[in-house]
Amino acid sequence: MNKDLIAIFEYLEREKGIKREIVIAAIEESLLVAAQKSITGSSNATVSINSKTGEIDVFCEKEIVNEVENEAQQISLTDAQEIDPECETGQFIDIVVTPKDFGRIAAQKARQIITQKLRSAERDVIYEEYRHRVNELISGTVKRFVRGSKLIIDLGKVEGIMPLKEYPRTEQYRVGDKVFALLKEVRDNETGGAEVILSRSDPEFVRQLFGQEVPEINDGTVIIDKIKRDPGYRTKVSVRSTDPKVDPVGACVGMRGLRVKNIVRELSNEKVDIIPYSPDPIELLQNALNPIEIQKFSLNDDDKLLTIVVNDDDYAVVIGKRGMNAYLNGQLIGYELEVQRVSDYNRCMIVRRLELSENPSEELDATLESIFGVNNLIFEHLVEKGYNTPRSILSATHSELAEIPGINIETADRILEQLQKDFVHLQEKSSPETEVVEELSGDDSE
Repeated sequence: MNKDLIAIFEYLEREKGIKREIVIAAIEESLLVAAQKSITGSSNATVSINSKTGEIDVFCEKEIVNEVENEAQQISLTDAQEIDPECETGQFIDIVVTPKDFGRIAAQKARQIITQKLRSAERDVIYEEYRHRVNELISGTVKRFVRGSKLIIDLGKVEGIMPLKEYPRTEQYRVGDKVFALLKEVRDNETGGAEVILSRSDPEFVRQLFGQEVPEINDGTVIIDKIKRDPGYRTKVSVRSTDPKVDPVGACVGMRGLRVKNIVRELSNEKVDIIPYSPDPIELLQNALNPIEIQKFSLNDDDKLLTIVVNDDDYAVVIGKRGMNAYLNGQLIGYELEVQRVSDYNRCMIVRRLELSENPSEELDATLESIFGVNNLIFEHLVEKGYNTPRSILSATHSELAEIPGINIETADRILEQLQKDFVHLQEKSSPETEVVEELSGDDSE
């Protein structure tokens, strides 16, 4: 019995899940080359390995003749009949011609081809077991580190790889630690084998965690529309419901926040924002910023640019650490997001209005009949105080306009902005409008 070969067979079956027949076929193929070199003048040599005992036999096909002229390729009828009594002259018969010490040679060859053939066999096992599990959650144990930070994860029969970019920098691991990750992909590697790539940074990892914790997601009642993530720091998830009776945010948060707490715990306390979905980017952004109010916004669809104005006290929160909150919100709504303080915006608007009021255009001196968005009573008060042309109003300050009955600072601001927009539209009416400026808070007050 060849104990070395039996040990190899058992190890590969038990630890790698590779069938013994596959390993035997690979070893036989390799040994055949060695056998042909060992048996001079032979033809049609074959190698056979007993899967249970590990015994190796080399066979050579010889022609049965009455008188042997070439011993390497012929055998006498008498000698052949000792092997098979029913054989006849002219037939061919397989003769055992195993060279001395061929078991030792076989063991050496087996070790050599294991590194060559094992990759192919492992690849087949990996593809068979894991190719249908892409985007599933999988657990394993940190086995070792490669090149400092790449993790090798023991998944049982195979090893998974989690590159540095696939797990947050805030997470630190040691050999033996348990790891819960997303099976991101199964791909061929440079050596001809296959490798299982794991990830804890991919947004799909968060999606699968929600699917595990929230039954309404699995049954289709709650749908995750988008996930944008800064791994280790913050994740934003927009959700919607197919059932008007089900609150998608409440379903994801769970009773007393239990569901989302479990997800946050698995994400090593990464902040998770769950946001009601809206097809309108402005409404979706407002949902993401709630309770902070967007004071004004400028939307440029051509350049996919959205500029918003927020109160000075809210600016730092809207921007977030390293600007990441604004970046993720922009990714969520599909626009590049710029944020301005209301004080900076007002200073800029004052300068622009003063420049506009000095424009020599006769249209600025035309008598106003009305102002869009301003009721008749307030408009009459403006005219009574001498503000009956665009230039006269644009030259006034917020405080001066606020002294008029029915007008406060917010109303004055809207009047000034509306006149500015109207004039710009008149000047550029020959070109398509690409920018829309709107105010989201405040009403006309009497």
